[in-house]
Amino acid sequence: MSFKDHFSGHAAAYASARPGYPVALFEILAGLPDRRRLAWDAGTGNGQAAVGLADHFERVVATDPSSTQLEHATPHPRVEYRVGPAESSGFAAGTVDLVTAAQAFHWFDFERFFAEAERVLAPGGALAVWTYNLVRITPEIDALIDRLAYDLIAAYWPPERRWVDEEYRTIPFPFAEVEIAPLRHEETWDLARLLSYLRTWSSAQRFTKDQGTDAVALIEEDLAAAWGEPAQARAALWPIYLRAGHRRD
Repeated sequence: MSFKDHFSGHAAAYASARPGYPVALFEILAGLPDRRRLAWDAGTGNGQAAVGLADHFERVVATDPSSTQLEHATPHPRVEYRVGPAESSGFAAGTVDLVTAAQAFHWFDFERFFAEAERVLAPGGALAVWTYNLVRITPEIDALIDRLAYDLIAAYWPPERRWVDEEYRTIPFPFAEVEIAPLRHEETWDLARLLSYLRTWSSAQRFTKDQGTDAVALIEEDLAAAWGEPAQARAALWPIYLRAGHRRD
């Protein structure tokens, strides 16, 4: 089946510029299933979540329909990368202990993915999907990032982006849900890292291709003024919006 490919064209930049996930998230995920033999990370991209899962599971299979994304995936001895869609995993029924989708679920065919997850999950298995929205740094910098996202290039977001803006609160979720305490991820970035990250947005890529000019350049001068010394390290924060649950047996 075809897939919504917004990132293969800049897979290397995506691998180097996107944030990771907090250690606490993987500790929570590891506590969801009864067993920790096999985890499947669907829509893995370049493997940020798969590598975190490997600290807790005997084996992780990470799939993505983009072979280009997987070429930039982080190697790990307990992670096997496979090209394939989230809606058709290739696993035998009842063999997977945890199914995850990190910053990817909103691109899936929901109904088909959930059906596949229910098919492959073992008794006592669990599913978790999560996303993050725009990075938060300082009020002045945040206002510029919001202006870029929601004003200057707003028309270039794919329609599926709405699920991220709604913090996954409105996605269908046909599993017995587990309540999770709020999570956030923090990294320390300089200005160059922020600019690289902004350029990985699907909307920024689409704007740049359509207009023939760098989308991030629209706010780069103002960002530089708000940041100060470019090498100055600042805390970059992302709330994590997680939905998790067990199959309804």
